[in-house]
Amino acid sequence: MSSHQGSGDRTRIRHVDQLVAHHAKGERPADQWVVGTEHEKFALLGPSFQPAHYKGHGGIEQLLAGLADCCGWAPEVDAGALIALSSPEEGSVALEPGGQFEMSGRPLATVHDTKAELDRHLAELEKLSQRFDVRWMWRGYQPVHALDSIDWMPKRRYTIMRAYLPTRGRHAREMMQGTCTVQANLDYGSEQDMGLKLRAAMGVSSIVTTLFANSPLRLGRPSGFNSYRAQIWTDVDNDRSGLLPFFFTGNGPTYEEYARWALKVPLFFIMRDGEYLSCAGLPFETFWREGFKGHEATMEDWELHLSTLFPDVRMKTYFEVRSADCVPPTHVPALPALWKGLLYDPVALDAAWDLTKSWSFAERQTHRTEVCRRGLQTATPKGFETLALAKELVDMARFGLDRLAKRDGHPTESIYLDPLDRIVASGQNLADETLAWFNAASRSEAEILDHLSETRPPS
Repeated sequence: MSSHQGSGDRTRIRHVDQLVAHHAKGERPADQWVVGTEHEKFALLGPSFQPAHYKGHGGIEQLLAGLADCCGWAPEVDAGALIALSSPEEGSVALEPGGQFEMSGRPLATVHDTKAELDRHLAELEKLSQRFDVRWMWRGYQPVHALDSIDWMPKRRYTIMRAYLPTRGRHAREMMQGTCTVQANLDYGSEQDMGLKLRAAMGVSSIVTTLFANSPLRLGRPSGFNSYRAQIWTDVDNDRSGLLPFFFTGNGPTYEEYARWALKVPLFFIMRDGEYLSCAGLPFETFWREGFKGHEATMEDWELHLSTLFPDVRMKTYFEVRSADCVPPTHVPALPALWKGLLYDPVALDAAWDLTKSWSFAERQTHRTEVCRRGLQTATPKGFETLALAKELVDMARFGLDRLAKRDGHPTESIYLDPLDRIVASGQNLADETLAWFNAASRSEAEILDHLSETRPPS
């Protein structure tokens, strides 16, 4: 749910071809493909482990200001409130609705570069930890605190979303205030290449969910789910999230198919003269055809709308793979490495699609729901344990990364898959490890938060 930086393109939308062209302009030759990584984390204030509110000592506002002071980030404000930071060299730091810190890294050529970027970010977080006694929790869901103890961030767009989304799904507020994720952003070379990549990525997204599952606790006890964050996403707003059936027809989605799906999804808002105008519930297609309060739909409105859609794989002028819980920094580079190895090597791409291509859409939906609860032990539609497919997926990614390294002449990035190798070898993901620790003794809320947070986790 990162902040959208609009292009300022106020061209009026007159034909769907303009929307198709928007996606087509993202096409890049293979030697220019890069990977961007985004990750969120919770800030807790010591020694009480309370969630950092926006105001006050060690509050989110001070943490952002501290990063700007010590590390050269440029502040960004929304109606006078400091809500984000940006840097041409480093990317951006933005806030999710409950104060989750989101680092959106730059598009980078290799995962080695991603690791270096992550190390710089961790060093900056350590400076904040020393100054404000703040600890960082890299988990998919807030494991102890109730939502009422978590502050809302003063971003105007969130005021509209917090009013509308709970009318669409019973877990909407939990998604906004209580979840953290890690995602990768990738490139495509043509419409056909995009379709093949998006089809394969959405096809294996539920397997990736359980490889990165890291949110089994809620309100200080087991939630009954291996990934409670993923469970939340099954009932947030099904108009704009989840799996999309047209991804699995033919050779995958076309630009026009994605655009026509997005046209039917209701808007949250549009911006005019720096102000957010709520039109929550109005399908974009209706806005395009009929206008809204005298305003006509522009390409900038379309770009903003695309950033408010939440399918497991999302299209812009690049695409985002979005099905993983936040994981500790030791595991973060594994996410872009996995997706790069699977999607940027054509042999690995074909093999990844082969894993699930025989599944019906109903079977995909069932598997996506079941891995939330059962994790790697979930039965697949063909009777295998998901663990077996996860092993194959990691092996495919390693194969792809090794081939890419040989082609491009750099050290292989497959080393960043090592944490996933340990998971598939043991059959225990991070959520399973947390549950084993929790069940070994009686655990207080303070012990849980101490165990799951760090001032600076090892990189």
